[in-house]
Amino acid sequence: MNTTTWIGRKVAELLPAKKSTQNTATAHAKTAQAATKKVATATLPPRSTRERLQATLGQRGEALSPRAMRHTLDALQSIIDPQVSEVEGGRRAIALAAWYQTATSAQRHDMWLLMSEQFVADPHKVQAAQAQFAAAVGTPDEAVAEVHYRRATVSPRRRLLQRFSVNPDGIRFLVDLRADMQPHLKADKRLQALDVEMEYMFSTWFDVGFLDLRRISWDSPASLIEKLIKYEAVHDIKGWADVKNRLDSDRRCYGFFHPRLPDEPLIFVEVALVDAIADSITPLLDESAAAADLGHATTAIFYSISNTQTGLRGVSFGDSLIKRVVETLKAEFPKLRVFATLSPIPGFRPWLGKNATAMLARLDDKARATLGRALGAEPPTAAHLLAAADAALSLPANAPVRQMLLQCAAHYLGQEMVDGKPLDPVARFHLGNGARVERLNWAGDPSAKGLKQSYGLMVNYLYDLRRLDKHRALLAQGKVAVASGLDDLRF
Repeated sequence: MNTTTWIGRKVAELLPAKKSTQNTATAHAKTAQAATKKVATATLPPRSTRERLQATLGQRGEALSPRAMRHTLDALQSIIDPQVSEVEGGRRAIALAAWYQTATSAQRHDMWLLMSEQFVADPHKVQAAQAQFAAAVGTPDEAVAEVHYRRATVSPRRRLLQRFSVNPDGIRFLVDLRADMQPHLKADKRLQALDVEMEYMFSTWFDVGFLDLRRISWDSPASLIEKLIKYEAVHDIKGWADVKNRLDSDRRCYGFFHPRLPDEPLIFVEVALVDAIADSITPLLDESAAAADLGHATTAIFYSISNTQTGLRGVSFGDSLIKRVVETLKAEFPKLRVFATLSPIPGFRPWLGKNATAMLARLDDKARATLGRALGAEPPTAAHLLAAADAALSLPANAPVRQMLLQCAAHYLGQEMVDGKPLDPVARFHLGNGARVERLNWAGDPSAKGLKQSYGLMVNYLYDLRRLDKHRALLAQGKVAVASGLDDLRF
């Protein structure tokens, strides 16, 4: 029996066996026993994979029995068996991947746990190498000792992931596996070792140096255009007429592609070529609007950037994508001078709901009294402000409530930080790339989604190519680059 057949048989043992009439009585007996144990096991903490591998019987809530766990571990270990070739290891990985595709979510969870807990670096080798390195610091042997230490800390889990990746569909399998795992990370910290290892490996495999920048146009394959509809994360695409508008002559759409995922954009950006910085998303998404005259285009508006692969979370593409797209656009349209975004503010409304009282406290007596009269409540309270904000689109230009919302948004984007980074996720992305907060746009997105996120407010981030490094350095100091026009909105 060859190794591949053996692996196939072992993996097959993980699948639930078909019931026969002869086993009916036994099944009823086991059901009764399980019911008896239910109360006793309900409060038991989850067992580690080490405990489960050494056990004879399973516990309630465990998808794989101890025997099945051992078979799964054998299958995983056989993939990186030092006695087998890269090709044979890849074949074994294919067999296990085939089982994984048919496994339940709970069974997959058990496999993740094995990969996370059972494929760790040898602690004794790590300790010895660390001591050797510490003793060699400052001596001619320091460099060699460092190499030995680095090698000792590499886990066999990394080799396992590499063996999966050599297969034609291996990269796709691993990206999907990590995507499956994401919703479980907060509840089960034991999976973090595997998740971090995969993020590290993906950051190497998906380095931007290995990615292709491709334009996506109306002439692209229909299957690729359908991916835009599927993955668009900022402004939902309503249908073919909508996507055709976004790929019109005055638009550009670019995506990063990996050679192993040639028909799957990893991230894509949608760009409108116009003659001024846009202040509303409505005309950009108007399917009936005529295409702009490219001869007068001076401004590129990045109005949607969407990551497509949950399994690549933590792997950064956006910074390089924008830089490459700017270079491509400048080569095609030498008259372009301004590169800016029209971006949502997804965290603003939830943040204001929690911080309205603190924002009201920042007003001086005169401003507070003016706002109170507008709200019909003196002094104004958070409840009154938030209730009035629900009707944001009907507020006139000089309304105190409107002015208050703009002030709060300016504070949120320019002042609210967490761990030294902007609190808002979109602001964190663009400001981290060296952009600056250029302008707030009232009713920039009057859609239901825009109102839910930010009372319809949108923001322009400006990419001043001469000041990107300066703005990044400023952010490293905990300060956000903001255009002078927004200073009037500071409390």
